Amino acid sequence: MSHKRIPKRRAAMAAGGVVALGAAAVLLPNANASQDGGSPDAAPAPRTLKAADASDLASRLAGLLGDTFAGSYYDPGARQLVVNVVPGDNDQVVVEAKEAGAAVREVDNSMGELKSGAQTLKSRASIPGTSWAIDPRTNKILVTADSTVTGDRWDRLESTVEGLGSGMATVRKSAGTFKTFASGGDAIFGGGARCSLGFNVTAGDGSPAFLTAGHCGVAADQWSDAQGGQPIATVDQAVFPGEGDFALVRYDDPATQAPSEVDLGDRTVAISRAAEAAVGQQVFRMGSTTGLADGQVLGLDATVNYPEGTVTGLIQTDVCAEPGDSGGSLFTQDGLAVGLTSGGSGDCTAGGETFFQPVTTALEAVGATLGGEGAGAGDAGGAGDVSGADGSGAAGSGADAGGAADGSGADDGDASDGSGLEGSDGSHPTG
Repeated sequence: MSHKRIPKRRAAMAAGGVVALGAAAVLLPNANASQDGGSPDAAPAPRTLKAADASDLASRLAGLLGDTFAGSYYDPGARQLVVNVVPGDNDQVVVEAKEAGAAVREVDNSMGELKSGAQTLKSRASIPGTSWAIDPRTNKILVTADSTVTGDRWDRLESTVEGLGSGMATVRKSAGTFKTFASGGDAIFGGGARCSLGFNVTAGDGSPAFLTAGHCGVAADQWSDAQGGQPIATVDQAVFPGEGDFALVRYDDPATQAPSEVDLGDRTVAISRAAEAAVGQQVFRMGSTTGLADGQVLGLDATVNYPEGTVTGLIQTDVCAEPGDSGGSLFTQDGLAVGLTSGGSGDCTAGGETFFQPVTTALEAVGATLGGEGAGAGDAGGAGDVSGADGSGAAGSGADAGGAADGSGADDGDASDGSGLEGSDGSHPTG
């Protein structure tokens, strides 16, 4: 038989505004501009881009620029991709980057130097309660220590950062404690833990499945849609800790309808495909504890030292989350799947840092497809069939919901039917 979807409570918007970019783009002036519109040799103005398009452009330019490339980020105010370059002898690649539509700025630290610094941190300061990620906006490694890092452990972290050299890294303290966000409660249940469903996918053999956090997948083999209810899905693959935090969970009933969308309680957002995150991009998170929250991507390829072990390759954000939100979906307004909630510090009252597993990496690892990437993923406009026993499933148990796909916001922050997502400060995000 097929299962009815988990009903959701109305999503509550998280308090607090979107954090502004830490560093503004420094645009190089156009040379040889003339009053009649510019000479043919003048550098073109940076292109206006959506965040997803900026991420694709950044990937291409990273290969083009080679050792000159020192990271990139998305400026949502100007809606431009800003690319960092280390001054060198090959000015032609910089010209090509501008011609491709990027804004270019010169920085001191190369990507190789920053990655070497991150490797030093891994070998000398893998202390539980710490994390680090390269921040292209400051051209430094952002190191974060939670409230448990004190005494000798703090001294060790601080001396390691100082050993990297001046201008290579910054350290900040977090008031909370880094932890995964699994908890007891309602949403999807397994082995006494509560998590959130991330995105429905199609497994490699065409059967319906979903993605959630890996630490949820290793906590229990079978998962239910109601506390104490019969299992509806079984873990197929799970990674945690190590190179990621993701799990593929197959629905036990092969006839289960698994539409590719995120249910916000009062509307849905159709998910079209997975996409890479971009630093500076505004994103939304849905979870079974706190519902809908939004914020910005702060860093990529982050390393987090949880009490259970080190996890690499994560997305760092300022989006809040709380226990039970683990595995929940991180997505954009225009329906791109970006991440799965892993863990972090703080809560949705005080704020904090939250880390996400990139969806693209998880899909590749488990051999699954999402949205329009593969057939058999369910009708995005149809009704799902997974139900909570008491009808009180919390908002944000993920993309298991059915319903109309017309709840997704239109591109560029305008909702075609008036139901587009808004940031917690009332602003419409771009991209």
